[in-house]
Amino acid sequence: MSVLATRRPRERIQSRRIKEPKSDHAFLIINYGVLALFCLSVLYPLIFVLSASVSSASAINSGQVILWPVGFNIDAYVDIFRSPELFGGLLNSLFYAVAGALIGTAITILAAYPLSRDDLPFRRPLTFFFLIPTMFSAGIIPNYIVVRQLGLLDTRWAIILPGAMAIFNMIVTRTFYQINIPKELLEASRVDGASDFRFFFQVALPLSKPIIAVNLLFYGVTQWNSWFSAFLYLTNSDLYPLQLVLRNILAKSAPDPAQLSGVDVQELIRNRELFDKLKYAVIVVAMLPPLIVYPFVQKHFVKGALIGSLK
Repeated sequence: MSVLATRRPRERIQSRRIKEPKSDHAFLIINYGVLALFCLSVLYPLIFVLSASVSSASAINSGQVILWPVGFNIDAYVDIFRSPELFGGLLNSLFYAVAGALIGTAITILAAYPLSRDDLPFRRPLTFFFLIPTMFSAGIIPNYIVVRQLGLLDTRWAIILPGAMAIFNMIVTRTFYQINIPKELLEASRVDGASDFRFFFQVALPLSKPIIAVNLLFYGVTQWNSWFSAFLYLTNSDLYPLQLVLRNILAKSAPDPAQLSGVDVQELIRNRELFDKLKYAVIVVAMLPPLIVYPFVQKHFVKGALIGSLK
């Protein structure tokens, strides 16, 4: 009886729920409400663009599309893959994103790892040398002259090489190596007879998966969304990325009042409706690759970004 008597009060105490203060409860409600508003502000434009891309052109032009598709059809997507300009822009953007991500990540790692080593001669002056472009910018015209003198105009390299490495990514990568590659590991490898190159390729590089994922995603998304470099350096429409093609479509959808004389109004309205429908479909196609790739690198991306930005 004494054992049962001692157990019952304990069970009663454990079964009691801890009441949260009203202030904490109110804070949680406000917090969830604000987060819900942020989610809606992000989700609604995505849903609207997706719905408009599969709606009829007349429904879009008349403002009937608010949330769900009206007059469902996929004619715009069929036109995208049938159009040589749009499909070519999609392939060009994929090439620029993949090549830019690979080249940028390789250059960033090769620059960041030596700068993370305390035994590198002139490490501080070299770091300051890398930081100079972040403090002083030459501008568009000198950059254009450099690209022209190098013979890169109207080539794919004009899109990839001028912005191949971002200094911010290099600093984050250097910090990652400083935190995650201890000096004791380097000393142990030297005792075993490993050279600096062997230590980098066999020890440091396999431990760099998180920061490699971060750099690949950063450079890939930057190249995928970029259009201004192509606008400056390319005149051959066969090399245009999808973003520049989309920009040209949006520019064509806004008629010039000076060129309206003698133009069939009905034909102009019909073309405007087609442009409105097509631009939403192109936006969806442009959003898909980053949305598809990100879930596969999310774990490494979050880990690498947090660890690499601690200092």
